[in-house]
Amino acid sequence: MSQRLLKYLAVTGHALLTLLFSFPAQAQLKAGLPAPDFSLEAALGGKDIHFSLADALKKGPVVIFFYPKSFTSVCTEEAHLFAEAMDEFEKHGASVIGISSDTIETQRKFSSMECRDRFPVGADPQMKIIKTYNVGFGGIGAVLPFADRVSFVIAPNGQVLSQVKSSDAQPHVQGALEAVRAWAAKKG
Repeated sequence: MSQRLLKYLAVTGHALLTLLFSFPAQAQLKAGLPAPDFSLEAALGGKDIHFSLADALKKGPVVIFFYPKSFTSVCTEEAHLFAEAMDEFEKHGASVIGISSDTIETQRKFSSMECRDRFPVGADPQMKIIKTYNVGFGGIGAVLPFADRVSFVIAPNGQVLSQVKSSDAQPHVQGALEAVRAWAAKKG
């Protein structure tokens, strides 16, 4: 190939990648909207479970955090932070589930090692729930096979209490705790 063609391909490729990664996730679910119901295969403490949002909501609010890939640095940090905060979530009657496009085999290991057996992680390799919640990486029409980092707190009535989108782990745990505490305070 000629140098000119190589330079053109490099510039064009860089421009396409920049365009692809510059679109923020368009998480449609804002506070007050109904959350789509779902159920999926998940792992808790290294064991397979079936997670149903409807069933979990019967017990209290549910924190759902979508994350890109198990065992990557920020996803691992997020799992650790949620695990450390579980006593506080449970004190207010809330449960937590993490969801990624990883397989159930990966989630078994992640649930035990990084989630420290404190909460389940769901396997969504076909990205059905990720697409339903519109949190595919890159936003609407995302072509990358993983979720963006977006979290929701769902009230027992099925309505979204809060939504956080951040590439950092801490805002998700902090935002979820604030929403759960506010819900608990109103409930009285």
